[in-house]
Amino acid sequence: MDHSPTLSLADRLERPISAITAYDYPMARLCDEAGIQMILVGDSLGMVVAGHPDTTSVTLEQIIYHTEMVSRGAKHAVIVADLPIHTYDDPEMALQSSRQLIAAGADAVKLEGGLGQIEKVKKLRASGIEVCGHLGMLPQRVKEEGGYKKKGKTGAEVDGMVEAAKALEEAGVFAIVLESMLPSAAEAITAAVQVPTIGIGAGGQCDGEIRVLHDVIGSSPWFVPPFATVHGNVAEVTVDALAKYLEEIQSTR
Repeated sequence: MDHSPTLSLADRLERPISAITAYDYPMARLCDEAGIQMILVGDSLGMVVAGHPDTTSVTLEQIIYHTEMVSRGAKHAVIVADLPIHTYDDPEMALQSSRQLIAAGADAVKLEGGLGQIEKVKKLRASGIEVCGHLGMLPQRVKEEGGYKKKGKTGAEVDGMVEAAKALEEAGVFAIVLESMLPSAAEAITAAVQVPTIGIGAGGQCDGEIRVLHDVIGSSPWFVPPFATVHGNVAEVTVDALAKYLEEIQSTR
């Protein structure tokens, strides 16, 4: 893969796109060295790292801090940073928040939502900031919607997401994350746009896939999303290593 900075972000991502959500230097470095194409500094850190029930407690300062860590570890992957809830309520706020994330080392920012975000995307693109869209289940709206609900169950809902995807593409996003929707909906959206779609819990019809690193490596056994395949057992290895460390202490005292 050519990671030349002269290439656009879309050109740096080769289908099928591999993407991982990671939050710190060592994990970002491992992902980068493994050849992961895109690393998302996600506001899911509120749940995965901080133990909150959802993403709505995450602040811009926290995403900036984690973006700085990830940018030190990833030298080749495209780094995308989430705009946390209420940091992009209007186009000017979106621009000011995004500039801070870019300064922290992100190549692009990601925001949730469709038609209501178009003017913000246009504002960011006019200022030279790359943007990733996000349709389907929107974690920042979990309280409004009363939980995490699968999208694309009606024709009207699918049509609305297709319209939003086209509008996001026209506004200038380089990719769109499709989260927790029926595979048929993801397939319709993917067919409707030229920019790559990156799925999570959306079936296998997208142009790529994104997962939370902790789900992939098995470091959070207390919660594994139903769509995630665990490919490691880091939790067991960690517990075993700690047991041996305790034995070491006891045997030398």
